[in-house]
Amino acid sequence: MIEHSEAVMLKATELASRFGSNVDVDLVKAGAILHDVGRSKTGGVKHAVIGANILKSNGVPPKLVKIVERHIGAGITKEEAELIGLPAIDYLPISLEEKLVAHADNLIHGTGEVDLDFVIEKWQKKLGKNHPSIPRIIKLHNELAQY
Repeated sequence: MIEHSEAVMLKATELASRFGSNVDVDLVKAGAILHDVGRSKTGGVKHAVIGANILKSNGVPPKLVKIVERHIGAGITKEEAELIGLPAIDYLPISLEEKLVAHADNLIHGTGEVDLDFVIEKWQKKLGKNHPSIPRIIKLHNELAQY
């Protein structure tokens, strides 16, 4: 998990470098290193919420908590969250830093970098070809690739 988080941090930092002063690189690095802290308690999708709760209970700033909470795929809508047993709120990445960490996590499989086709195929296998998260992942990729 540590090596994965380090790889995500390097990818997120690389992606962040395209945005110059519009991004808090230190926040991106911290978010990437901590994004999977909830995996210390669970291996499922709930690790994002559990990780956010761990950080909240330790007084971590809200901006960092949100990165951890919203890093799954390209986010989870309130409706999707309810269906999978998460608290009924939106887990969609909003800030640039949240988006960068979420997408860097998409582009790292284990410790190796993968392309968008791999990411789409992975999520289609997990969720089905027509799952609404697939277009969100593509949209996030395209949004961040513009820079």
